[in-house]
Amino acid sequence: MGGMVKEFREFAVKGNVIDLAVGVIIGAAFGKIVTSIVEDIVMPPLGLLISKVDFSKLQWVMTTGADGKDVAIRYGAFLNNVIQFLIVAFVVFLMVKQVNRLKRSPAPAAPDKKECPECASQIPIKAKRCPHCTSVLPAAA
Repeated sequence: MGGMVKEFREFAVKGNVIDLAVGVIIGAAFGKIVTSIVEDIVMPPLGLLISKVDFSKLQWVMTTGADGKDVAIRYGAFLNNVIQFLIVAFVVFLMVKQVNRLKRSPAPAAPDKKECPECASQIPIKAKRCPHCTSVLPAAA
């Protein structure tokens, strides 16, 4: 039992677990921001453009029959969630694209020096004669 506790402690304090916890917390806060953007900024003007419709209140009410209970299909809330998802997906896409761009290493620079076959000195790539031993160098391929 003691070995399992030690193993769990090692697992719990690894950097990846802490990074994941921070990511979840920031993700939850980001979700609230996106919800606010959709419900408070995007949807009101969109509803105004479509004759003052409040999307969050759009629903289709069905009466079930004999017992008289109503069932509501809230397609406006669904529409809000779809727009929310699209915003989150777009922001995540932009973030991943930026991270991938930063991760790419620059292309290696073309060599500007070569080694003299006679004296093994480093000389400019365009040199036709070694400045150290004065040997004539073979033509570049």
